[in-house]
Amino acid sequence: MADKKIVLVLNGGQEYIKHVGDDKETYAAQTNRLFEAISETYIPLLNLFENLEKTEVPFKIALVLSPILCTLLEDRAVQDQYIDWLEKRIRLGQLEIERCKDNPKLLQNAKACFEKARNEKEYYENIDRKIVKKFHEFQKKGFVELLATCGTDIYLPHYNDMPEIMGAQVETGIYAYRNYFGEIPEGFWLPELGYYPGVEKILKAYGMNYTILDARSFLFSEKEPVKGIFYPARFDNALVAFGRDSYSDAEIFSEEGFASNTVYKAQNRDVGYELTSDQLEGYVKKGMPRFGFEYKYWKKGSIKQDAENIYDEEAAKEQCKKDAETFVSKRILKINEAEKIIEDTDYVCLTVSVNLDNLRTKWAEGVDWIENVIRQICSSEVKMDLPKTMVQNPFALQRIKPYFGSNSGSGYGEDLISNKNSWMMRYVRKASERMVDLANRFPTETGLKARLLNLGAKELMLAQSCGWAKMIENDEFPEYAETRFKQSIIDFTAVFDALGSNTVSTEWLTKLEIEHQLFGWMNYRIFSKKI
Repeated sequence: MADKKIVLVLNGGQEYIKHVGDDKETYAAQTNRLFEAISETYIPLLNLFENLEKTEVPFKIALVLSPILCTLLEDRAVQDQYIDWLEKRIRLGQLEIERCKDNPKLLQNAKACFEKARNEKEYYENIDRKIVKKFHEFQKKGFVELLATCGTDIYLPHYNDMPEIMGAQVETGIYAYRNYFGEIPEGFWLPELGYYPGVEKILKAYGMNYTILDARSFLFSEKEPVKGIFYPARFDNALVAFGRDSYSDAEIFSEEGFASNTVYKAQNRDVGYELTSDQLEGYVKKGMPRFGFEYKYWKKGSIKQDAENIYDEEAAKEQCKKDAETFVSKRILKINEAEKIIEDTDYVCLTVSVNLDNLRTKWAEGVDWIENVIRQICSSEVKMDLPKTMVQNPFALQRIKPYFGSNSGSGYGEDLISNKNSWMMRYVRKASERMVDLANRFPTETGLKARLLNLGAKELMLAQSCGWAKMIENDEFPEYAETRFKQSIIDFTAVFDALGSNTVSTEWLTKLEIEHQLFGWMNYRIFSKKI
């Protein structure tokens, strides 16, 4: 009888949104995205792992923490801003408890949000603000496997004719991994699961052992995988590929998905949006966009502010358990059906990935649901496993040639180059061509010119992130995303022009280096043509 396994992959990322000084108040709504992610996703995940470890649950999770996310989490200025944000939440909570004192149900919710904010601040300070380090500790204990990913959230198929660009992004991601975790990764997560034939050569050249593909890429292979997505396969060069369960996203995030149940908390009904300007004086600058403070008291889909629509935490927790049971039972049913069909196999495996950013924005109880899913799996006939344990003998796996694919849009990343954001591509591709040219024209530069070239490389990588295109497509601060993209292109062009005219403004260069304190190890030569 074959072993039955589930590989659970959690994917966490973040755009490089950091503002200090006078810009801090101006862009408070945009920087709030990271602070919400820390409070609603990353600290709860650490708490979840600790709870599972204490209760001796044998969980195994693959986790992706993007280089940009790690950079921001480790940035002292960002850490200070997060502490300030928590302190504001705590002060606001005291006012909310007073405001809601005459409504017992609202008061209960306000107190729960207040206690959550206090606990997060206490926990954050107890771990010395080292979220990245704490996740790494769980990897060292064998509970978590951290996967590498590209330097920024680039959609690789858009650059399939530019191997230097792909190589630079992959190399930066691996170097970032070594910088933050002190190890060499075995697996590599493709942003948006964007695959095109040839990516495997780049990943294998950098020593990667496996990657994960969308089911479309896997199943539309030139040669059909005999065991489907229920068993890993390999490319010609022995890089192992796992095919993800593409039905999970719809079951979780669609209009009929678990996250849409009206028993759950409404993420868009925060006091930061609903209170008057006078009530939020000192918390939100007048004339600036509103943002959330995690004081949310209402159920999903509710409009009226009456007793029936007030959020019931206990009811939501019960529903979380039921939804986790349903989700796991469907996965087990799939695995059991696959076992009946697949002949001569030592195990049957199903790979499930969850986007943590989607989870945070669409489901307040998402991390609680994940905990219930893990507990359900670990108490069933199916066991959790890590991808790296299944790639020990790649040459024994079936050889396939996967097809183009992605988990973005309808499966081919079309939302990343739509009528709203396609204009961005001509600028970033031209800048990419210029960066490769610069790296080859100035192969041995040092000093000021090397600093200038390294800055150009950073600005290009920021512009290559498809996160800006997604923000524009989804109408999430689209003007801001457009401005940030254009500024990176302008800054890169300034670098290109300065090198062409042999004139460098030291003041301008230093200012940008201070503003964008990421990839301190950057070496522009990674964009050079490889022989």
